[in-house]
Amino acid sequence: MTLRLTPEQIERYSRQIMIPDVGGKGQIRVRQGRVLVIGAGGLGSPAAFYLAAAGIGTLGLVDYDRVELSNLQRQILHFTEDVGRQKVASAEEKLNRLNPEVEIRTLAVRLEERNATEILAAYDFIVDGSDNFATKFLVNDAAVALGKPFSHAGIVRLQGQTMTVIPGKSACYRCLFKGPPPPGEILSCQQAGILGAVAGTIGSIQATEAIKFFAGMEDDLLTDRLLIYDAKTLSFRTIEVQRDLGCAACGRKKGIKSTTAESSVEAGKPGS
Repeated sequence: MTLRLTPEQIERYSRQIMIPDVGGKGQIRVRQGRVLVIGAGGLGSPAAFYLAAAGIGTLGLVDYDRVELSNLQRQILHFTEDVGRQKVASAEEKLNRLNPEVEIRTLAVRLEERNATEILAAYDFIVDGSDNFATKFLVNDAAVALGKPFSHAGIVRLQGQTMTVIPGKSACYRCLFKGPPPPGEILSCQQAGILGAVAGTIGSIQATEAIKFFAGMEDDLLTDRLLIYDAKTLSFRTIEVQRDLGCAACGRKKGIKSTTAESSVEAGKPGS
């Protein structure tokens, strides 16, 4: 990939290039970036949309599910005529129409222990838009083991949360939550509901973190902090998170830990 921007690219990304923290050099780094979005649903849709618009070089999409009518309230990459289609195929079509310069890679598979390391290894930054705790812990453990920065997020009802992890430098998801909660303890979005715009807010923040990472704003990322958003009161608050030296993922006992829950990546269920 060339290290120069064409006149067309300068025009397309001009409002981004104008930002002093980005500039032309930052835009080139964005174009060289490779981001994997896990889940082409409520969180993954807005995250992928804004990453493609920003000119990310390579955008990977992992999702095994097909579009359902109930998805359309929040999963903005999918339209009514897409019901029944593979989500990654539906998403790829919209993203190519938005920005044909972006290389879209799709994987219609479940992210599991057997394939997580191989899939994540090809990317520089991971956006976790998965829908259950088993997958969230799997993403954390695989990303930490590989040294891949990633954005965690979860949504339900009128609330969302997100944090960014830089392995070896910041607290990871398992530093904050040691393991998945018992089955049935926390309601899923299927059980509790989700306001679609909440998914858009949190997914957009995830895209922002990825763009900041590539643009060179690593010191300003949402690390060692969990951002909590309450749409009902329209308020944000942060909780400080410290690295746990005994963490099973990033502490002395490193490695990918198995979980008992099924790993699925259709954003819009437990924790997403």
